[in-house]
Amino acid sequence: MAAAGAHRPGPLKQQNKAHKGGKHSGSSQRRAGGRAPVKAQPRRRLRDLNRVDRRHQALQLRRQRKEAVLAEKRSLGSRDGPPHLVVVVVLHGRAAAHGALRLLQSQDSAIVRADEGRAGGFALLCPRLKQRWRFVTAQAGDLHAVLDLAKVADSLLFILDPVDGWDSAGEHCLSCLFAQGLPSYALAVPGGTDLPPKKRIDARKKLSKSVEKRFPEAKLFPLNTEQESSLLLRHLSSQKQRHLAFRDRRAHLLARAAEFVPSQDSGLVGTLKVSGFVRGQTLDVNSLVHIVGHGDFQLSQVDAPPDPLSLNPRVVKGQKRSQDMEVQDDSGNGADEMEEDVKVLMKADPSKQECLQSEVVPDPMEGEQTWPTEEELQEAEDSLKANRRVVKVPKGTSKYQAAWIVDDGEEGSEEDDDDDEDDDMDDDLMEEAVSQEGESSEEEAGEEDSETMTVSECLRDDQYDEKMEEDEQMLERYKQQRMDEMFPDEVDTPRDVPARVRFQKYRGLKSFRTSPWDPKENLPRDYARIFQFQDFSRTRKNLFRQIEKEETEGASVGWYVTLHVCNVPVSVMESFKEGKPLVLFSLLPHEQKMSVLNFLVRRHPGNSEPVRAKEELIFHCGFRRFRASPLFSQHTSADKHKLERFLRPDAALVVTVYAPITFPPASVLLFKQRSNGMHDLIATGSLLSVDPDRIVIKRLVLSGHPFKIFTKTAVVRYMFFNREDVMWFKPVELRTKWGRRGHIKEPLGTHGHMKCHFDGQLKSQDTVLLNLYKRVFPKWTFDPHVPEPVPWVRSESALPEREVEME
Repeated sequence: MAAAGAHRPGPLKQQNKAHKGGKHSGSSQRRAGGRAPVKAQPRRRLRDLNRVDRRHQALQLRRQRKEAVLAEKRSLGSRDGPPHLVVVVVLHGRAAAHGALRLLQSQDSAIVRADEGRAGGFALLCPRLKQRWRFVTAQAGDLHAVLDLAKVADSLLFILDPVDGWDSAGEHCLSCLFAQGLPSYALAVPGGTDLPPKKRIDARKKLSKSVEKRFPEAKLFPLNTEQESSLLLRHLSSQKQRHLAFRDRRAHLLARAAEFVPSQDSGLVGTLKVSGFVRGQTLDVNSLVHIVGHGDFQLSQVDAPPDPLSLNPRVVKGQKRSQDMEVQDDSGNGADEMEEDVKVLMKADPSKQECLQSEVVPDPMEGEQTWPTEEELQEAEDSLKANRRVVKVPKGTSKYQAAWIVDDGEEGSEEDDDDDEDDDMDDDLMEEAVSQEGESSEEEAGEEDSETMTVSECLRDDQYDEKMEEDEQMLERYKQQRMDEMFPDEVDTPRDVPARVRFQKYRGLKSFRTSPWDPKENLPRDYARIFQFQDFSRTRKNLFRQIEKEETEGASVGWYVTLHVCNVPVSVMESFKEGKPLVLFSLLPHEQKMSVLNFLVRRHPGNSEPVRAKEELIFHCGFRRFRASPLFSQHTSADKHKLERFLRPDAALVVTVYAPITFPPASVLLFKQRSNGMHDLIATGSLLSVDPDRIVIKRLVLSGHPFKIFTKTAVVRYMFFNREDVMWFKPVELRTKWGRRGHIKEPLGTHGHMKCHFDGQLKSQDTVLLNLYKRVFPKWTFDPHVPEPVPWVRSESALPEREVEME
């Protein structure tokens, strides 16, 4: 009876398709034993939560993040954490920085201690608030000091002018800081009280509008009274901290005191004892440290001297303090503090210590096999006799000297073997250079009879001529860049050298995107000196996972330690005595080794000068800075990337150099040094990868003109100038600027004319093109020494791009 009242589906019931088991893991399990067990279900089903549980989980995560932010705020500047490091950056020449620092020192019940390193730096201790700060001053014109201090600063305090805000040097400084990575910041405006009240309000509105473009949602803090300075300090201590990824995963330290102990062998090298507060991560004595601007070094031991900025009254009970603020100068007894009550925390273990080897030393005999047999030696001697040639030599020439004399017919092939010269010279101007050589050789006889005359110094101005020469060079670069934009990669076929010899290292590709290219083929000798990872992304993930989970033994964050750095040149101590900041970063494993680094950069809009590939540039990558001559290539998802001859202003490019390994993320800044010593910011970006197998392809385009046009064939000239070259390049596919494709059928005559077949009829104004490709590699031009830049001034002599006219 129950079955009679059962529901029967109607004609409109949805009919679902039956599940078809494909070739995946579930089909084999179903064929083997029916339904899959519960443990074999995917994790997604096991993690499914109902609505209440999802709400509860989201609430827990939100609470954990909030507690982490509060704990970070409480630890920074407290008794257990490092002092709150505030870098004061003056963005205008008229900004009243000294008055602002005096107001910050005038806090009630505050103790001020002057730094022994930099002039103008001081520490501010507030036992009542249980807070401690360290203020370090940096001028916007001192670019290296600003960037080095911003790498380790907890907060930046920008000092603005009440009328103009910042000048051109301040604008340049802000561009560099934004590109490197901006920590937490505050904007202070001291002064402005001498203006009339009405003009004061107008100036403040104008300043707020200009600040909104650079710092959206930022608040301006006036700094003219003690109350306003207290509000500024409260804002600095309570604002949320911004994290810079490259420093949060590495231990870093800003030196407060330093002492140099020369070695017994030489006074130029010794042990540098650097004292400061550990930040970022736990510092391991067996890891390497990088002194910014000076190089990588090893540690011998880590000491724990007494904390000079302690909030504990037991440390300072022997000193009488008045109720008012009192400045204490610790520069005299800085070395004594490092000597008394010093505890050795740890010493380096030679078996666990990282080595300083940065390059692989290649063995030139590694590819050699056994010693040649007597038959092989006799065969080589016979071949030498057979290849002997008779040349005319001057009297008294030995056999060894005669072997180096080159016949006229061999000069072209000898020049073509030099690949570096081929990469450096402009291929577009090669024919012109050869013709000039011919003209100069013909005029040599006439020059011998010519007279020479001297021009007096009063007829010319040296400085004016040098400036004109720079303008001429700049104009020539603009013309080359415009030619490359109008006719990309096109070169003229040389007439004095066969094309099959001139372009013998190039090859044709059926498709640039899909044709194979072996990344291990014909590698240069420099690739024997670098290191390569089997899987770089996996090594990076494992390394960062160990940093987050495992407890590393060493000096914890917030400890005041003294690091004994071995084999440091005395120039490091001299720069610290001059007032320059001394910043140390601990290196992750493998970061001292050389490899091929690829940076993804975009042209900075404030600079429009043409930048050619393989020009020397200055790199600021994370915590390193160095000089190198990079390659530019397109940023695509393919396995091959086309070389760019110039740094494009409208697209992101990849910059490739030999440099020490750095694990991303890391910001990168590219500077170009002017002739007067200034550093211009030309591009900004980030580290893309560490990959020596990234293939950069240089393309050459040979062009020809259709001479006679038929239905689907045409006679093309001016691409080659002899019959043998046409036969040599016959397998390479042709294309035209109007989209036709074809191939060479046969040569006509002996002067380079050729019959070509296309997929359609050509237009008379069309141009026939032949693409050739060659893999290129960067040059080993890595130099860790970067000269100190001259204070930056906006260049007025740069030619605007619209004034350049092509002839």
